[in-house]
Amino acid sequence: MHDFLAEFAADAQFLKLLTRRDDEVDLTVAALELARDAEPDLDFTPTLKWIADRGGELSGPLAHAASDTELLEGLGECLRGGHGLVGNAECYEQAESSFLNRVIERKTGLPIALSVLYMAVAGRAGLDLEGVGAPIHFLTRYETLDDPLFLDAFAGGQVLSLEQCLNRVQETSGLSADEALAALAPVGTRTIITRMLNNLKALYARQEDWPACWRVQQRLLALHPGAFHERRDWALLAVRTGRSSPAIDMLESCLATCPADERATLESQLAEARKSLARWN
Repeated sequence: MHDFLAEFAADAQFLKLLTRRDDEVDLTVAALELARDAEPDLDFTPTLKWIADRGGELSGPLAHAASDTELLEGLGECLRGGHGLVGNAECYEQAESSFLNRVIERKTGLPIALSVLYMAVAGRAGLDLEGVGAPIHFLTRYETLDDPLFLDAFAGGQVLSLEQCLNRVQETSGLSADEALAALAPVGTRTIITRMLNNLKALYARQEDWPACWRVQQRLLALHPGAFHERRDWALLAVRTGRSSPAIDMLESCLATCPADERATLESQLAEARKSLARWN
């Protein structure tokens, strides 16, 4: 198995996740570390400055807000009205939609990437937004003295009540009321980064960009080394990217504990990896 601490030595925030220091992680920088996989020379400074500047822009409007709803509407007006950030359907098929620097440049991105930017700008302005891993559509949450309020960054900062969010989640996912309420609970940095990685993994797999998919899977396995599905996918991608020897070791390990309905696939991939290794020896 790889030495993931050495492999990700340049990613200070990701390393904190690997060493279980989740509460110390700067989510914005961690998200930019993912973007650097696609752009090795990426300079984080312009993105961080953009966030700081937007936080400065908000100081006046937020000081004059008369309610929690107005606070959040001010944030949305700044990022949507002032800087054009909003989601669109096409972004789901573009890797750049997960990368904060590209989201700012292109003025669109996935719900989770837009939400991370909202959280970052809000933090610079003194507002504490938390991520919400709702099914299908990521949101952010703001605690008030009464029920929490929610922001839909993909919809340009639409402010939603708890009741509206519960109705939406139930309608779109079929969850019960209790399950929907649980789905609207705040999530931590590890969950957010994992979801961003899974979005990229699914996209790269659809595009059959196996080298890019491999890089993402390396991070997912590093975060969840004991998860069978991450070990399995790591092995399958190792086969697809010509890493036959490590693929064989991992496939043999997975076969020892795999569900019965996956055995045939794993055995077939193991045979392929052995055949490929033999051709090179």
